[in-house]
Amino acid sequence: MQLSAFEQGLSDRRQFLGITGVAVAAQLGLSLASAGAAPQPASAQTAPPTGGAFPPLKSVDAGLLNISYIDMGPAKGPVAILLHGWPYDIYSFADVAPLLAAKGYRVLIPYLRGYGPTRFLSADSLRNGQPAALAQDLIDFMDALKIKRAVLAGFDWGARTADIVAAIWPERTTGLVAVSGYLVAGQEAGKAPLPPEAELQWWYQYYFATERGRLGYDKNRKDFNRLIWKLASPQWNFDEATYARSAASFDNPDHVDIVIHNYRWRLALADGEARYADLDRQIAAAPTIGVPTITMEGDANGAPHPPPAAYRAKFTGRYEHRDISGGIGHNLPQEAPQAFAQAVLDVTRG
Repeated sequence: MQLSAFEQGLSDRRQFLGITGVAVAAQLGLSLASAGAAPQPASAQTAPPTGGAFPPLKSVDAGLLNISYIDMGPAKGPVAILLHGWPYDIYSFADVAPLLAAKGYRVLIPYLRGYGPTRFLSADSLRNGQPAALAQDLIDFMDALKIKRAVLAGFDWGARTADIVAAIWPERTTGLVAVSGYLVAGQEAGKAPLPPEAELQWWYQYYFATERGRLGYDKNRKDFNRLIWKLASPQWNFDEATYARSAASFDNPDHVDIVIHNYRWRLALADGEARYADLDRQIAAAPTIGVPTITMEGDANGAPHPPPAAYRAKFTGRYEHRDISGGIGHNLPQEAPQAFAQAVLDVTRG
């Protein structure tokens, strides 16, 4: 299939950087294919909405945060941790979690820093959105709950976080499900310009680089993020109640600072923290991922994302890519929950 100008631009940029398959973009087919096999499209069979019948939230002190999270399924079952992105929240997995719990999984869904009831333990902590910080949050969360290993599955910021942990802490990861594939990249990778059409896809990143953008996002965050949902998933006909359920998580007092820092950090317009310096160096090296992995992409993803061929070489273990058809956009687990849940179930099956 011929690449779009946007996809070709991303591929050219990776070649320029000399790192095959490094994903600089933001952020499931049901039989396990052999590595290198051609991707097979799969139709998205969307389950009827459950209405997000989650059990009551739990919380745990973990590292710098008190993390609020969903915990459902058998307490002694294999663990799957589901990670949302921006601008989404735990309800992206409202229909995925019951499917996994019914198969015996203990399903954990944390609110990321800056979302929902998750809070910093100290008022003095930098409201830091750099990828290394979110990856360390996940390790701290697992440590606090005494979870040695888990399947990590996510999209957008969540996929990036899962990728980083799978690459750097493979001993903590039984399997990886990552929408849009390999999203590990350091600040240096963000310095090379993209072709104009590709840069246009990142309009909000440049808006956030300005003080006007920060003020505008703070003032209009719910309208802004509704627009992102529509652009990122142009064929997803979500209703206002569905959006409002997730939009409540943007009222977190640290939300704006975390989001703005994340995108400014990517452009080297904001510094990270010294505590993450070693982890940043490892991320910048674009390490390969050797744990069993399934990458996924919806056929109507309107958000910036790399083509699967660009990141295939970054996965050195058992691997499969799944294209999900049916007008599936960026929020793949909420738009195609059965396909996403099936990938989580399949990824650790040898």
